[in-house]
Amino acid sequence: MTDDAYLVLFDDPAVSLGVPLAAVEDAAFLDTPAVRAWLEAQGVTVTSPGLRLLPPEETSAIPEGAERLPVPLGDEELSRVRQLNAPYDVARMEQELLAYRSCAEGREALLARAVAAGVPAHRIAELTGEDLTAVKALVH
Repeated sequence: MTDDAYLVLFDDPAVSLGVPLAAVEDAAFLDTPAVRAWLEAQGVTVTSPGLRLLPPEETSAIPEGAERLPVPLGDEELSRVRQLNAPYDVARMEQELLAYRSCAEGREALLARAVAAGVPAHRIAELTGEDLTAVKALVH
């Protein structure tokens, strides 16, 4: 497991933080009694428009007083949430980085394109299995 993500209920369904919970409705944490009880206590369902899932790196953006519940995500679930949360160009680039693990041809070009697309160095290293130091060297 990784650091906790958060389920957050926003008063304004137009809030764009995180991803709608409905986009990850097959996540394992949804079957836990704590999450089911929290959803019931809030009077919401998985498809409620103000219900969002925020990855750990976004939790500092949760407004004071917002209803929230920490939830653990597995590595695959966290990766999917991050991809759904990323801008389209970054998400597409992340897909290529994941595919990178099976082929090393064009390594430098792919890593350089990922940096140019705005994918953070730590995320490139995570997706490709490359050493973070080597990836950071491409950034500078």
